[in-house]
Amino acid sequence: MFMGEYSHSIDAKGRLIMPAKYREQLGSEFVVTKGLDGCLFVYPQEEWQSIETKFREVPLTTKDARKFSRFFFAGAAACEIDKQGRILLPAVLREFAGLEKDVVLVGVLNRIEIWDKTKWDETNGYDDMDEIAEHMADLGLSI
Repeated sequence: MFMGEYSHSIDAKGRLIMPAKYREQLGSEFVVTKGLDGCLFVYPQEEWQSIETKFREVPLTTKDARKFSRFFFAGAAACEIDKQGRILLPAVLREFAGLEKDVVLVGVLNRIEIWDKTKWDETNGYDDMDEIAEHMADLGLSI
């Protein structure tokens, strides 16, 4: 399970240091893809294979399924961690998420999200958490 929040910078070549706690769980190869809300999603290989299996079961006759699978899989890239603990984020993914320099990596259960720091600060304020918690209870989630 991924959890925690880490701030890092992307270097001029598009490399990003992956926090040590995440590296342990990711393994030698993992997948980075376009995420929702304008961030990137990072999945360990086992989790990615599970997602692939679920998508294979979705009928191609559904227009939204076709469109979402193009969005999700066309932007995906297999990544590895180098000896310095960095990953190379493909330019197309950096551009999609608006990643230039300062980023935030966030562990969210089965995935890691990579956010532009400014976008993270704007999008993920906690002012409305009480209201959101009420909606989560409607989904059967309570803390």
